[in-house]
Amino acid sequence: MTSFVGERLRARAARFGGFSTVCAAVSLIGALGCGRGPTGEGGSSGAVITIDGSSTVYPISEAVAEEFQSKNAGSRVTVGRSGTGGGFQKLCRGEIAIAGASRPITAAEIEACRRANVEWIELPVAYDGLAVVVNPQNTWATSITVAELKRMWEPEAQARVMRWSQVREGWPDEPLRLFGAGVDSGTYDYFTKAIVGREHASRGDYTSSEDDNVLVQGIAGDRLAIGFFGLAYYEENRSRLRVVPVDDGDASNGAGPITPSQDTVSRGTYQPLARPIFVYVRKAALASDAALARFVEFYVQNAGRLAPETGYVPLPARAYELAAARLRARTTGSLFSGGSQIGVTIEQLLAREAR
Repeated sequence: MTSFVGERLRARAARFGGFSTVCAAVSLIGALGCGRGPTGEGGSSGAVITIDGSSTVYPISEAVAEEFQSKNAGSRVTVGRSGTGGGFQKLCRGEIAIAGASRPITAAEIEACRRANVEWIELPVAYDGLAVVVNPQNTWATSITVAELKRMWEPEAQARVMRWSQVREGWPDEPLRLFGAGVDSGTYDYFTKAIVGREHASRGDYTSSEDDNVLVQGIAGDRLAIGFFGLAYYEENRSRLRVVPVDDGDASNGAGPITPSQDTVSRGTYQPLARPIFVYVRKAALASDAALARFVEFYVQNAGRLAPETGYVPLPARAYELAAARLRARTTGSLFSGGSQIGVTIEQLLAREAR
């Protein structure tokens, strides 16, 4: 069964009709046959600008790549999705010029790049919300608290919290089936930090995948399932899933459970599962590759416009201005201190740096 993402890419490839767009689409759904070369000048050289990393960031990167190719004849951009961790590994090895990331770079990844003499520029491109979703036949979980999510997902729950009735009194005494992001995913890191209290800490007895489409299909096919992934993937599958409002217990965010949406993520009331998403760019590649530099500038200029189309929330206009200034100045390093920060306001971090 072809994923919804593959179908969308085929439709876009047909609409634009370009070989490079088709090449990007095919590479994402696992087919072979598209030529790939090192990142370099687009057009006559035949080289390819390559992005890899987060499956969460992939839809917006693909949309940007599609528009860039349509406006720059002969340019070729491919977008992969090996997970945030996989993207950082490739970036630090010099295999790609751009890594998509659904969380900030960690201290260990910073050190890996430093050892390889790879400098990088961190660019926030949008906000995303993590959606907690269930099967539409689930009639009991009409909302959930952060404490209940922790009860489900903390390491101590493994082989112990196995039934819905153990999460909340009155929920059915039936098996609890969990689906979530793979451990190399930035979505996994952010979710565990927000819900459990520390990154990379959760029970291991759940169905995991780096491919959000696998999670969608699993939850859509199981009445007793619950899982999490980026809001964009829920929006693409609203007819197959039901989103569960989350109550963080903080009255300042609003009364009671909050449903993730463009509005609640933008206003910061959907907490703690709203986050910025990023692209990271190798500084040396920008200096040596004019086509790549044009593409990254195009990305920052157009991410806000394309974000809603792909299920994400634009950053404030001022944040994009500050990110563009960061790119022009080739400012390296992270705005964060080696990992995810919950409830962060990206424009405040950028403004602080610009002072």
